[in-house]
Amino acid sequence: MSSTVTSKIVETRVYDDQKPGTSGLRKAVKVFMQEHYTENFVQATLQALGDQLPGCTLVVGGDGRYYGKEAVEKIIRIAAANGVRKLMIGQHGILSTPAVSTIIRKYKTRGGIVLTASHNPGGPDADFGIKFNCENGGPAPDHVTNKIYEITKLLKNYKIAPDVNVDIDELQNTTIQVDGNPFTVQVIDSVNDYLEHMKSIFDFSSIKTLLQGSNNRPPFKVLINGMNGVTGPYIRRIFSDELGVDDSSVVNATPLEDFGGLHPDPNLTYAKDLVNAVKNGPHDFGAAFDGDGDRNMILGKKAFFVTPSDSLAVLAANLSSIPYFRKTGVKGYARSMPTGAAVDRVAAKNGVKLYEVPTGWKYFGNLMDAGQLSLCGEESFGTGSDHIREKDGIWACLAWLSVIASLGKSVEEILLNHWHTYGRNFFTRYDYENCDAEAANKMMQQLESEIQKPEFLGSRLTSEGKTYVVKLGDNYSYVDPVDGSKASKQGLRILFEDGSRIIYRLSGTGSSGATIRLYVDSYEDDEAVLNKDAQEILKPLVTIALEVSKLREFTGRDAPTVIT
Repeated sequence: MSSTVTSKIVETRVYDDQKPGTSGLRKAVKVFMQEHYTENFVQATLQALGDQLPGCTLVVGGDGRYYGKEAVEKIIRIAAANGVRKLMIGQHGILSTPAVSTIIRKYKTRGGIVLTASHNPGGPDADFGIKFNCENGGPAPDHVTNKIYEITKLLKNYKIAPDVNVDIDELQNTTIQVDGNPFTVQVIDSVNDYLEHMKSIFDFSSIKTLLQGSNNRPPFKVLINGMNGVTGPYIRRIFSDELGVDDSSVVNATPLEDFGGLHPDPNLTYAKDLVNAVKNGPHDFGAAFDGDGDRNMILGKKAFFVTPSDSLAVLAANLSSIPYFRKTGVKGYARSMPTGAAVDRVAAKNGVKLYEVPTGWKYFGNLMDAGQLSLCGEESFGTGSDHIREKDGIWACLAWLSVIASLGKSVEEILLNHWHTYGRNFFTRYDYENCDAEAANKMMQQLESEIQKPEFLGSRLTSEGKTYVVKLGDNYSYVDPVDGSKASKQGLRILFEDGSRIIYRLSGTGSSGATIRLYVDSYEDDEAVLNKDAQEILKPLVTIALEVSKLREFTGRDAPTVIT
């Protein structure tokens, strides 16, 4: 390749389906492979940076899924032609979403482009995604994604430097002149910066002692499952090299373009192989991470399941186990609105401010940037802190191991003690995936009009001998306490006098059809029921939720695709 190249302008056509959701643009691979489709969206993303684009540095990487390398190649050529000064790209195009956030923040870049469809399946017939992270390391807020979308609707051409070729499998620095301006591509080790960051947060020596065992304690056996996603290289470096676990404790740790046929979503349905291995094996602890590494599932011995809502609450109650928080203090806790209210109890007891925000990590980021938030989580297996501006699966796993090392108790003992102290928020989520979009929308519209009728307030809903009195029915809206921005229509809520809740949302993270998510949360402090199965306790509320919404009638679905 010549060290001097010229860019060109390519005429294009408008695609009218490039509106980013809560985590960027997600579509089927075949959609992204249409002529000009990916190029248009990348051009619009860069153009949205306005006068901050020329001479800037951006981070690029993704979860290793199918079409990732081709997309990186296109981003390099389009960035070169648009006046970007430097790209920092993960080797092989691999960077976990938490690593992208880490690198943006460490090197103070203008932001980053993350190539991921997160927990959606990968492969030629599955999904791909592109999202932009801002200079704080977090997902672009609404005003940025709206700007990108507006540009896509009017785009007539894009700029590209087709003669730029960089081998992203090789750790190297390449600088060339593009239209007379220097353009550098730095291919970086995918793991180094993230590993260094984790070592500054956690006491690796105490975690290593837990895992290796000591004179008075046997080794604490773990099983870490990368689900053939991006976390593989991170798991090997952290758990094998740094913490010394044996090879049999690390599985599915090679990123594969189709995730080895797995659905890379760490829940009880899609991480069944982990659940079975921990249930039947000698392991004290199991963890799985999703395709791009920002979600986590935590299991105790015999596959004792920790709900994400409980995981957040337990970490909140035990942050002093982690050196980072002993240093920074605890500024606040937050959860997404549909997440079970277990952390609310910890906040009340500890006198710590609690924030309830809409679904989407960007809402946490605003609070963190304002110094008001230390720990946060979503029921969709996302947990994180202000160490970056994304949820972080491996961080959550290391946080749990820190708490276990500090308390000297098993996962189950920690949960039982927690419920004894705070009571228990029983929580479940039903996902109805790939529903007919029109039917799902009709259901939501009718339900909204029903729960907002004056007579609905105070009504008594009964199932299986249990009666719940309606305290509120609404479509949740949020005013950001930092910048005053408003988010409306964030989910239908039915709140009851006893603190129980039913929530309905249409998800925007799938690539086809509509996913209806039904969340049910009920608080109990009766010692006799604390250890009971959540589905048993929540059955009356679930029945009420299905009857009020007429979900079966609208969708024709007798059962959810996934129960969490």
